[in-house]
Amino acid sequence: MTATRKDSRAKADTVLVIACGMIAREVLAVKERLSFDHLELTCLPAEFHYYPDRIAPALDKAILQAKADGYRHIFIGYADCGTGGMIDRICEKHSVERMEGPHCFAFYQGIEAFKAIEDGDMLAFYMTDFLCRQFEAFFIKPLGLDRHPELIGEYFGNYEKVVYLAQTNDPALDKVAEDAARMLGLTYERRFTGYGDLTTTLRAKAGKTPADA
Repeated sequence: MTATRKDSRAKADTVLVIACGMIAREVLAVKERLSFDHLELTCLPAEFHYYPDRIAPALDKAILQAKADGYRHIFIGYADCGTGGMIDRICEKHSVERMEGPHCFAFYQGIEAFKAIEDGDMLAFYMTDFLCRQFEAFFIKPLGLDRHPELIGEYFGNYEKVVYLAQTNDPALDKVAEDAARMLGLTYERRFTGYGDLTTTLRAKAGKTPADA
């Protein structure tokens, strides 16, 4: 068997997760926890969080490329993520599935748990491990708050609280979230979620390929 044919066979037996860059570290952590050597990850830019209209077209291209490369088992590591159903249309077009729920803040907490508290969180500004690590790059600098702190009220005046959805127990990240709440003038709440539905979903969707059956 040639190297090309071996590579093609390997990809055919692999589950490829095409995910948001904001959850890359978490997908890899779940992969390691589940010992899923047959799972591979590719990511779209995390900055698409701010440009949801770019997600579906980029996913369309990524799925087409993955299929051209020989991947037969593809899972989408996105919820709806503010696309108004556009991701669902791409998933339907290519006969692939995605993470359940409206956004990662929901599936980290667990969809059923999120449904129970979402009304009380209408005015919550969510942070995750990723957003704590990237708080300056994702919020402070793009919004110009380092140069114009007076804009904080304009951007965050309608929020009541910062809710840190912690995937890990990291005091350094806790401090970032607490400092963010203080800077924004909001109350602070920490919820340890772990990886939430990400673990159970990847276990269910990527647990087996036809080669394993």
